[in-house]
Amino acid sequence: MLAFPLPGGAQETVCLQCHSAQTGPGSKAVKPWQASIHAENGISCHDCHGGDPKDAANAMSPARGFLGVPKETDVPAFCGRCHVGIRDDYLQSAHGRALGKGGPTCVTCHGAHDIKKVTLDLINEKSCSRCHPYERAANIKAAMEKTERLIVAIEERLARFKGEGVDTEATDKSLFALRNTYHRLFHEVNTARVTNESAKLQGELGKLDQTLQKIDEQRAKRKIAGAFVVAAALVAALLFHLLRKTCD
Repeated sequence: MLAFPLPGGAQETVCLQCHSAQTGPGSKAVKPWQASIHAENGISCHDCHGGDPKDAANAMSPARGFLGVPKETDVPAFCGRCHVGIRDDYLQSAHGRALGKGGPTCVTCHGAHDIKKVTLDLINEKSCSRCHPYERAANIKAAMEKTERLIVAIEERLARFKGEGVDTEATDKSLFALRNTYHRLFHEVNTARVTNESAKLQGELGKLDQTLQKIDEQRAKRKIAGAFVVAAALVAALLFHLLRKTCD
């Protein structure tokens, strides 16, 4: 029986049962995984490492698809089974071109089991300066920060509109596409390209923001018009009531 609750709807597997009961190195992956974005989304051991998650005797059987731990040079392909576009972006970057020559792999920046949700916080001096000076990474992060602020602001406004029953489908689709383009910059290490692409994204996000601003203005006008109609109706009702009293 597992000694901890499973986050994010992850399955109770023999992998977790066995590794959580261990006291040596075998247990080290469990707690980091519990706090990861993988666990939050129900991605468990077998989803990455293969094997049979329901049969202890065959959990690590190659015949059941067990892959084990990938070699360093195989890590991008290992993670890229799910993250296809990200894998391709990485392999085309200076980081990817240095694969097997001392360059970083996915786990260098994202961790092997304690994988965090992708945010600009992953670009930080502590992580980046392990391999090179932080200056270039800092410039890339600065170019992307305004884009992220715009995306977050638009997401918040869209959430409010949805709560008020406004149809936001078209804007949602546009934002989804722009957000994906933005996320693809995370593996680009060419400062000039990131700066140029960020400027383009900010322009497109600005257009979305203007569209939402117009919706806000239209809704405000309707509210004012509605208030006038209600006030007029109340005044008319009051006058009618006074007129009846006068006639009586």
